[in-house]
Amino acid sequence: MSQPNIEELEKVASQVRRDILRMVHAVNSGHPGASLGCTEFFTALYFHVLNKKQPFDMDGKGEDLFFLSNGHISPVWYSVLARSGYFDVSELATFRKLNSRLQGHPATEEGLPGIRVASGSLGQGLSFACGAAQAKKLNNDDNLVYALMGDGELQEGQVWEAAMYAPHHKIDNLIASVDFNGQQIDGPTEKVMSLADLKAKWLAFGWEVIESNGNDMKEIIAALKLAKSLTGKGKPIMNLMRTDMGYGVDFMVGTHKWHGVAPNDDQLADALSQLEETLGDY
Repeated sequence: MSQPNIEELEKVASQVRRDILRMVHAVNSGHPGASLGCTEFFTALYFHVLNKKQPFDMDGKGEDLFFLSNGHISPVWYSVLARSGYFDVSELATFRKLNSRLQGHPATEEGLPGIRVASGSLGQGLSFACGAAQAKKLNNDDNLVYALMGDGELQEGQVWEAAMYAPHHKIDNLIASVDFNGQQIDGPTEKVMSLADLKAKWLAFGWEVIESNGNDMKEIIAALKLAKSLTGKGKPIMNLMRTDMGYGVDFMVGTHKWHGVAPNDDQLADALSQLEETLGDY
């Protein structure tokens, strides 16, 4: 099966953004801001980059693995999982409802295909990814492990334990990305707790570091391709991915105010008018 081209991927991303907004609006709950900002990344990853196998199984042998650390952006992940065939798109209508498999933070108890660890307690995802990547090496599995963290999440100490651990153990089958949008729930990261020079920090910890524009489909695909080419050379890979929170909706973009706030009826209508329905709403 041929991979979709850039135009086709951008059409998927437009539909994913519609899904995100409709999901959080329906229950007046959820995190649209960073979900919208990471839409290109998730679309590129699941429709162009990951080596996946079907049906889904928990052991993950013989395929690439992805771990979402900042689990509050579950709307974008659920949409992309559904749109790429892990479960029926109609199930998106159950987001955050009682007895739904689509919890506010991804969980494993409900058995949702695509989810291997519960996430949302910030700071843990990179550690999970390190362990999975080491397991692949032990199993002589040449596939890769991908992880995503938020930039505000880098204020958690466990991230930096994993950041030391991976280069020490030469975990060079790991590609981690940071959603570098400069915003977190309480305001700009520079005001809450400055992250300073992230590139210099990751380099100092022994990682290969690349930088990318996470809201440009062509560039994020190129960045992930470059990251893949750097694997197997003794170092883990860090992709510092600049994004805009709320990207794609003019009144949401670039502010922490939409970190965890759902649009009302009028705001939803305005937002959807800016996004083309390309695959059909659920």
